[in-house]
Amino acid sequence: MNLRQRPTRTGPGAVYGPGPTAPPRNMVGPPGAGGPGEDVYNIIPIHNLLADHPCLRFPEVRAAMDALRDMVGIPTPLFVPWHSGLDLLDWLGISFGFQRDNVRNQREHLVLLLANAQMRLQPPPDNADVLVPSVVRHVRKKLLHNYTTWCAFLGRKPHVSLPDSGLRRASPDPRRELLYVSLYLLVWGEAANLRFLPECLSYIFHNMAMDLNRVLEGYIDDATGQRALPVTSGENGFLTRVVTPIYLTIQGEVEASRNGTAPNSAWRNYDDINEYFWSNHCFERLRWPLDRSKDFFLTPPNKNRIGKTGFVEQRSFWNLFRSFDRLWVMLILFLQAAIIVAWRGETYPWQNLQTRDDQVRVLTIFITWAGLRLLQSILDAGTQYSLVSSETKLLGVRMVLKSLVAITWTVAFSVLYSQIWEQRNRDRRWSQAANQQLVNFLEAAAVFILPELLAIILFILPWLRNFLEKTNWRIFYMLTWWFQSRIFIGRGLREGLLDNLKYAIFWIALLSAKFSFSYFLQIKPMVAPTKAMLELRNIEYEWHEFFSRTNRFGVVILWLPVILIYLMDIQIWYSIFSSFVGALVGLFSHLGEIRDVQQLRLRFQFFASAMKFNLMPEEQPTEEHDSLRSKFRDAVNRLKLRYGLGRPYKKIESNEVGPSRFALIWNEIIQTFREEDILSDREVELLELPPYTWKIRVIRWPCILLCNELLLALSLVNEYKANDRKHWRMICKNEYRRCAIIEVYDSIKSLLLDIINKGTEEHSIVARVYEEFDNWIRVEKFSVEYNMFILQSIYDKLVILLGTLVKPNKDRNKVVHTLQTLYDIVTRDFPNNKKSIKQLKEAGLAPRGSSDLLFENAIELPNADNENFYRQVRRLHTILTSKDSMNSVPKNLEARRRIAFFSNSLFMNMPRAPKVEKMRAFSVLTPYYNEEVLYSKEQLHSENEDGISIIFYLQKIYEDDWANFLERMHREGMVDEEELWNKRSRDLRLWASYRGQTLSRTVRGMMYYYRALKMLTFLDNASEIDISDGSRELASVGLSRRRINDIDGLEDGGKSLSRDHNRASSGISLLFKGHEHGTAMMKYTYVLACQIYGNQKAKNDARASDILYLMKNNEALRVAYVDEKKSGRDEVEYYSVLVRYDQQLEKEVEIYRVRLPGPLKLGEGKPENQNHALIFTRGDAVQTIDMNQDNYFEEALKMRNLLEEYSYNYGARKPTILGVREHVFTGSVSSLAWFMSAQETSFVTLGQRVLANPLKVRMHYGHPDVFDRLWFLSRGGISKASRVINISEDIFAGFNCTLRGGNVTHHEYIQVGKGRDVGLNQISMFEAKVASGNGEQTLSRDVYRLGHRLDFFRMLSFFYTTVGFYFNTMMVVLTVYAYIWGHVYLALSGLESSIKNIADSTDNAALGTVINQQFIIQLGLFTALPMVIENSIEHGFLPAIWDFLTMQLQLASMFYTFSLGTKAHYYGRTILHGGAKYRPTGRGFVVEHKKFAENYRLFSRSHFIKAIEIGVILTVYASYSPLAKNTFVYIVMTISSWFLVVSWILAPFAFNPSGFDWLKTVYDFDDFMTWIWYPSYISATSDLSWEKWWNEETDHLRTTGLWGKLLEIILDLRYFLFQYGIVYQLKIADGSHSVAVYLLSWICIVAAVGIFVYVNYARDKYAAKEHITYRAIQSFIIIFVIFVTVLLLEVTSFEIVDIFTSLLAFIPTGWGLISIAQVIKPFIESTVLWETVVAVARLYDIMFGLVVMAPVAFLSWMPGFQEMQTRILFNEAFSRGLQISRILTGKKSETI
Repeated sequence: MNLRQRPTRTGPGAVYGPGPTAPPRNMVGPPGAGGPGEDVYNIIPIHNLLADHPCLRFPEVRAAMDALRDMVGIPTPLFVPWHSGLDLLDWLGISFGFQRDNVRNQREHLVLLLANAQMRLQPPPDNADVLVPSVVRHVRKKLLHNYTTWCAFLGRKPHVSLPDSGLRRASPDPRRELLYVSLYLLVWGEAANLRFLPECLSYIFHNMAMDLNRVLEGYIDDATGQRALPVTSGENGFLTRVVTPIYLTIQGEVEASRNGTAPNSAWRNYDDINEYFWSNHCFERLRWPLDRSKDFFLTPPNKNRIGKTGFVEQRSFWNLFRSFDRLWVMLILFLQAAIIVAWRGETYPWQNLQTRDDQVRVLTIFITWAGLRLLQSILDAGTQYSLVSSETKLLGVRMVLKSLVAITWTVAFSVLYSQIWEQRNRDRRWSQAANQQLVNFLEAAAVFILPELLAIILFILPWLRNFLEKTNWRIFYMLTWWFQSRIFIGRGLREGLLDNLKYAIFWIALLSAKFSFSYFLQIKPMVAPTKAMLELRNIEYEWHEFFSRTNRFGVVILWLPVILIYLMDIQIWYSIFSSFVGALVGLFSHLGEIRDVQQLRLRFQFFASAMKFNLMPEEQPTEEHDSLRSKFRDAVNRLKLRYGLGRPYKKIESNEVGPSRFALIWNEIIQTFREEDILSDREVELLELPPYTWKIRVIRWPCILLCNELLLALSLVNEYKANDRKHWRMICKNEYRRCAIIEVYDSIKSLLLDIINKGTEEHSIVARVYEEFDNWIRVEKFSVEYNMFILQSIYDKLVILLGTLVKPNKDRNKVVHTLQTLYDIVTRDFPNNKKSIKQLKEAGLAPRGSSDLLFENAIELPNADNENFYRQVRRLHTILTSKDSMNSVPKNLEARRRIAFFSNSLFMNMPRAPKVEKMRAFSVLTPYYNEEVLYSKEQLHSENEDGISIIFYLQKIYEDDWANFLERMHREGMVDEEELWNKRSRDLRLWASYRGQTLSRTVRGMMYYYRALKMLTFLDNASEIDISDGSRELASVGLSRRRINDIDGLEDGGKSLSRDHNRASSGISLLFKGHEHGTAMMKYTYVLACQIYGNQKAKNDARASDILYLMKNNEALRVAYVDEKKSGRDEVEYYSVLVRYDQQLEKEVEIYRVRLPGPLKLGEGKPENQNHALIFTRGDAVQTIDMNQDNYFEEALKMRNLLEEYSYNYGARKPTILGVREHVFTGSVSSLAWFMSAQETSFVTLGQRVLANPLKVRMHYGHPDVFDRLWFLSRGGISKASRVINISEDIFAGFNCTLRGGNVTHHEYIQVGKGRDVGLNQISMFEAKVASGNGEQTLSRDVYRLGHRLDFFRMLSFFYTTVGFYFNTMMVVLTVYAYIWGHVYLALSGLESSIKNIADSTDNAALGTVINQQFIIQLGLFTALPMVIENSIEHGFLPAIWDFLTMQLQLASMFYTFSLGTKAHYYGRTILHGGAKYRPTGRGFVVEHKKFAENYRLFSRSHFIKAIEIGVILTVYASYSPLAKNTFVYIVMTISSWFLVVSWILAPFAFNPSGFDWLKTVYDFDDFMTWIWYPSYISATSDLSWEKWWNEETDHLRTTGLWGKLLEIILDLRYFLFQYGIVYQLKIADGSHSVAVYLLSWICIVAAVGIFVYVNYARDKYAAKEHITYRAIQSFIIIFVIFVTVLLLEVTSFEIVDIFTSLLAFIPTGWGLISIAQVIKPFIESTVLWETVVAVARLYDIMFGLVVMAPVAFLSWMPGFQEMQTRILFNEAFSRGLQISRILTGKKSETI
């Protein structure tokens, strides 16, 4: 029975009890209470089953709703009115105290889940109107899988009681399962921030399921004697009794964190709260109902509260050793063994191991190994001791035992080793007794490595390891207790044997290369210099040496940079190996086979077949997707497809339905390009596939494929004499040529018959001519009957005719004349057998008896509004006249790239697409805070300080787009461009916003999914007649798709003149039958998490109206926000609200309002914004899309293919996250944006490709990955939100996924657009944020657990692609410091001159290797290699090399060196002191000049001061090193360091627009000095006041721990080395090496400080009122200083040069003192000394600013540098017509 024929009945959830008494929607009432608001719905109008809604036509929807309404046997709730219209969710809402809108929301959620699941059943069920029990069972098992696993882990029986729980088949009555599923969804839907605590939710569900079972089984409450009620029953009972207490506990802990500045060990984060539920203690302590008096609910500062759970995050670099101890053990043991082996000096290592002595020495690695285990145990105990409590005594016991055992092993190995040598020395040979001692040692070593051998065995048998880890048998707990704590996650992470083999081979090859390189080029060359240095005697030190009897410290100095590079250079090897492996994987994936439009021409013939195979569903799928037979069949078919083999993939012909479907899709893609203004109208005509018309017998290829083909055919016929058959055979060798000839022949025939009136003699003559042509062609005598050389004349006249017809003003007389000439040629010159007039008349080829000129009265040209006719004429004219190859079509680079990628992707391997009705449903979720939605007119028109407006900038950057936009506007009725600023302003705003990183761009891109699904639904269900008739209908309507509306812009409340994405009256949507909308809504929802949208509306923020506009024009768009309502004097209620735009009511309507327990933001804001909106998403998958992303219509067509990946196994598991490729669309703005884009592109393509296959460690590195929604729904959501530690919230979703047994894959046949930062300041802030985030990850429990739970090779992959990358970047900078500081030590101490002739450190392969490797990393070459490789695959080798060379000329190496410093600084500082925070980078366009003061504030501590320090060190080395006297040697040794200095100082100005403009430099200096001396008022900000900024820069030192302060002080002590070394070089020292020289030098510092303090004191006291006194004091001081100087010159060996030399000594000391004073600020801030510190620090910053400003000023003064810098910075934009010179000088023309 049709739904509309069913009897009327009330929908579920409408009213509890009698309808009239139900409270209104916005009033408080019992859960489920209805009212007027029930008429508002989200996707399906469940409240009104008789609504005329396309979703209700699906029997699966009705089946799900009927199943929920089946209340037979369910006890009615007590104390609440009940009627038959309510369903299972209403019953649960009433019984368990859930909110009404939560019930409504989850009802629709569940109905869609069940309906979509039943739609996908294969084969379809016999009765689609009945919910299949297996569907419910599948949903229940997936949704509750984490819960049942948790129960098994804790040894508790799940409270999911099913009648047939022991059977595999589902129960015929699924209601019990529906109740459990509904209960879990209701718990999850109202849990608010508790959704981040998956096991906490499991605990809540466990107890509520127990209550549910009691109610269903009719338990009687002993206290009341009535039926048992759930503990949460009552109005909002669940929120108030369960959610709020736990929420308040989390809130209290967060408040104790002091905004994340308190140590992580002092407060519980989300993970700590959740991990409390990994123990049975939660049942004993919390009980049910929750006992709020328990210590779990206590918060700081209460000391009786529960402390940290599972893990304590401690801020220390030792975390890297703790988390990845296996890696460091490997590196340290090999280093020790290699040094021992290389010490003998032989060439090869096996030659050094020929004697027993050397073999035994290698065994010392076991002593080191045991010592490293001891270190690990001490670190574990030292960092995690606070976890030990009365409940976790065994943890404390294990800590102590592990330390004792490690000590025992260390002592045992030491004793056994000493006994070996004692016996050997006693016997003076390797006697039997000595060998027995050796055997004893080896036996102990064998026992020691038994666990490692067991790990290798389990690595070879991964299934056994997974079984042992996943099993919950207590015997295995006891066996594994020693090695690791028993935790709920991180079990069973081993991959399949084949995957193990792949990544093991990768790492074995890499480590072999690395260790070979290290031995021969790093370690072995250092042995000889080391021996020589150790043997040096009687060294003449040039300062007071405290340890003069040994040279070991010098040896350490020499080895330190070598060891640092040795420890980090696996990163270089990983870059090399991953690049080539990624290239190999990419080639096998068929990437880059179609790189441009030219290559597309070669394969376009098979393009329709490829599109049909991939984008069109199979007719009748008969096999499982994952079956071997199905895979083999698809592989064979793809092989045929790729090379055009086999009958199904022959060249397509005529007006078949297949080509018509292809044409509809292709033309829709081209049309979206036109809507985006990346194609012109002319290019659309050249690229589209015209619909079937004019009875043309072949497929009408795009004009760009047919260009020049007709002319080539003509020349072929003229040059090659043959019969018809040979001619035709030669022509048919080129498919495009064959089609061009037939199309032109048929088109000219139709054209002539159309413009000549029917019934006239001329009409019949033309028809007769064609009959004769057809007859001679049929009998293959055409070339015999006609003179083929005349074809050229016919061609010339046809060109004239068509040229006349395509002109706007058509000359009818010229048309007549041309036709007459054509007639004469065809009837007189063309035939070989000439005919008389009489014969022509008899043949019907001449007029009979008329005296009028032929065609004079027979021609009637169609009206100008016959767009279809003239479109065909223009096409025919193009085919006839095009003489070039049209390689420049389309002109727009973005259009060319997208066409090439899309066409190439269809020849790649991807799952077959199901029908839209059978695809997985999905949602897109975008978090939004306060970014730009649409640029306003004011924003577009307002000019910056350089006189540049955004609109002018965009016109020059996107010149093609702007021209196409104007063309479109003129076509749609625009007369004057001034209209763009008034009634067409919205079109202008949209055009500009679609080229920025705005929300409107993201929404447009994501709504392409909806548009694509509607079109695919039509094509899935359309018959051949529908397709054929539809093509003709579109041809008759015309494809111009005009929509001209004289309506004002957004400001005037009108509608946009631009096309919205519903497109109800344009293109293929004209053919829709009405159900496409419903199917698309069932399968796709887009939710914007606009956190503060409510506040924006209240403030009448323009962004709110812009968001409303987006909702109005995109029907699948929903907006979720947090609403704040004041309920009392100081009380505020918070709600998660979902709204949409109702097209019938023409206003925004509220759909759901779910109350929250408190403020949304407790941790990091973005993940909590995502979390609150997640309950409003639908479907099996959710794609996370950020605010700076875009999407493309042609890529949206492949989304259902991507979702089918969930059906396939990738290794041992099916995917849970589908990684998606990104295209960075901001690369064309400037050279800097290009560098960032290239780096990011290689990371999101080649980098992710390798991580997924073969390394199996791809995580979630951000957007736009697709999550298995139900899997993540029950496992903590799609991100983590703990304050500070989860600042990089995205990647923790990947960590969580991997630890919980998920699988992350990567797919490159589909892409999503991504915007990146385009200015150096933006890029640096972004990199600082990421580096700080990695610093916090280093401390996290997730990284620690992955480091220990992954097998050895996956652990290596994980380390070097996450925190290891940033750690090794920091190590490169430390290597530079170690290298130059070491050489300064050698030079100043005199050690270098002593060893110069014996062990020349400059001629050493190891140090040369250090310099080279450090320089390679510093220049970004190991970052560039993946870029070059990926570009080679996708664009060709030569273009990739050219791009690389161009980047070097544009100072890419300077940028990467600068970026290196950013990463190293923020990563190291975060680990030491914390201070990680979200840094808003801004996503605007960067063309304005950044002031010097702003650059100084941003880069002084991270780059400038470090560069100045390194520069001073290099200067000191050049002054005092005997080796530096040789200029060439000095350059070789220090060139990389000097390049680093130059890059760190000049990069902010080289990449700053107008960075070397002299006037701007002068103004910048004035602004800098103003900022320096600006008073520090309370209201002053760091942008205005130096002192305010200076205090903020040291905030991290106020919150750091004791160890952080001590380490900072130790690092600052390095500045004193300058003074210690240089004072002994002063002439006044007179060669003395006494320590008194150094101590006396401090007199100068004390005197300088004293004078400075006294002058300041005098200035404050006398400068204002007693000015003469103040001047007298100044004069006295000057005279005194001069007197002391003269006295020293006369009495001592002091020389004037000592004054300048001493500056190198005392200035660094002063900075060291200031740095230490900042660390101990809390102790001295209240003293007078602090004012002096601030004053001196200000002078130092002035000095640093002048040092940095000096080269900038010099380059600004030099002529030509500004022009060169502009050319370098904007070179790419120049090549595309950007007039930067006009932009930067502000001389813009008045174009708009």
